[in-house]
Amino acid sequence: MHDLRGKIALVTGAASGIGRAIAEAYANAGATVVVADIAADKARDTANALGDGAMGIAMDVADESHVDEGFARVERERGPVDILVSNAGIQIISPLVDLSFADWKRMLAIHMDGAFLTSRAAMRQMIAAGRGGSIILMGSAHSHVASKFKAPYVAAKHGLLGLARVVAKEGAEHRIRANVICPGFVRTPLVEKQIPEQARELGISEAEVVRDVMLRDTVDAEFTTLQDIADTALFLAGFGSNALTGQSLLVSHGWHMQ
Repeated sequence: MHDLRGKIALVTGAASGIGRAIAEAYANAGATVVVADIAADKARDTANALGDGAMGIAMDVADESHVDEGFARVERERGPVDILVSNAGIQIISPLVDLSFADWKRMLAIHMDGAFLTSRAAMRQMIAAGRGGSIILMGSAHSHVASKFKAPYVAAKHGLLGLARVVAKEGAEHRIRANVICPGFVRTPLVEKQIPEQARELGISEAEVVRDVMLRDTVDAEFTTLQDIADTALFLAGFGSNALTGQSLLVSHGWHMQ
């Protein structure tokens, strides 16, 4: 299940953090990895570090033409995509009453529009190639629960569950699986940035944010690791049948349990 030789895997937001950890895991499993990131130079540098035919491309996941052109280039130069990880994302911390409509739309564009556009492009290639595939959307424990000051993020992450379930149903006849990984807090630069932001909003120390907000409901007061998420993504990419599709896998140290 961990042998991805002969597979083309495209990972968005793959120049750093969770995306890079997944890209590295896929490369180590033998896949040809496409590092897609809005930062073109970082995408190329990451692909060069992966070696073995890895490819770095610039991709703004909220731009329809950018997504479609990026996938077309991958198909021309490497072949049709077998695995998609829609991982690109940002975070904006704000009370809902202070949140601008522009920031609301920006968040939903990157998280929801990006997942839709990349899933559509991947499905088109997978169906035409006739060899099935795996689409993995990067959700969050916030796909199932809510927190203060994260209205568009929580709304978007909930929305990914619905999108994946539709992709699972429409893709089943083509052997295309769709699942959502739902991490708890992973200490990436995105999360590091949230710690002082939440401390300011809540009027508490950064240590209290970590202990009493981020890790309060876990079973062991531990952050989820990059390796935890990469291992889950590797498992889902290599799973061989529709027995596991349309599901969300919580990887959160028990923060939320289904």
